[in-house]
Amino acid sequence: MSRLGKRFMKLAAEQRAALVTYVMGFDPDRATSQAILNGLPAAGADIIEFGMCFTDPMADGPAIQFAAQRALAAGGSLRGTLEMVAEFRRDDTATPVILMGYYNPIHAWGTERFCQDAAAAGVDGLIVVDVPPEEADEIVPHCRANKIDFIFLTTPTSDDARLPVIVDDASGFVYYVSIAGITGTASASTQAIAEAVERIRRHCPLPVCVGFGIKTPEQAAEVARLADGVVVGSAIVAAAETAREHGDDPVDAALGLVRQLAEGVRGARK
Repeated sequence: MSRLGKRFMKLAAEQRAALVTYVMGFDPDRATSQAILNGLPAAGADIIEFGMCFTDPMADGPAIQFAAQRALAAGGSLRGTLEMVAEFRRDDTATPVILMGYYNPIHAWGTERFCQDAAAAGVDGLIVVDVPPEEADEIVPHCRANKIDFIFLTTPTSDDARLPVIVDDASGFVYYVSIAGITGTASASTQAIAEAVERIRRHCPLPVCVGFGIKTPEQAAEVARLADGVVVGSAIVAAAETAREHGDDPVDAALGLVRQLAEGVRGARK
């Protein structure tokens, strides 16, 4: 069983949702980013999404767009991102790590070789925002061959006709993008999320994790009562950057927010 499968089984036994945290590799520099990455599990992250910096992050809002710019300015690269995951794996062999980003750098690397190298570094899953199901045969077979889960995105516009197409090749979990927009902006209503999660579950037995627009422990707790996982990214990235701008420690700021989010998620169903 994959790390993701084991983690969701463990959480189901504990009767709670997963806290899935996103941070950008190399933001604002490699050392700081590595420190945040390494500290996430102890702060309460159950699953980690690690951003692959890219020049044109089309699905992302300002917080992650600026994070990508800072990462690239700091020398961020796909190779370096894999090296950071390998460094994380020296001390943590249990926490699932998912790389999230866009297809261009993977294609330039060579999809088959990238999946081999990602697996060797300790990557458990991939979220590639701009690869729709119709084009996924370029990458999904290589993921499967290397025991990497390929995680598809569903949205409020994914109706009952579209959902089976999306989830047919999905593994790991299904990521529900709760708003028709970019990361870190508006938030969906609890009722809309509940209805969407229920509909996705009718089409797919995989866990459903909800992201986009979740910023506070209170919002995270609300979603944790409805879904199998809660994804928070922009708020963590923004907390770290705000601290850095004010001369404070971005590592402490990011991990401090994660601790608060974890308290919200873990107490949601009590």
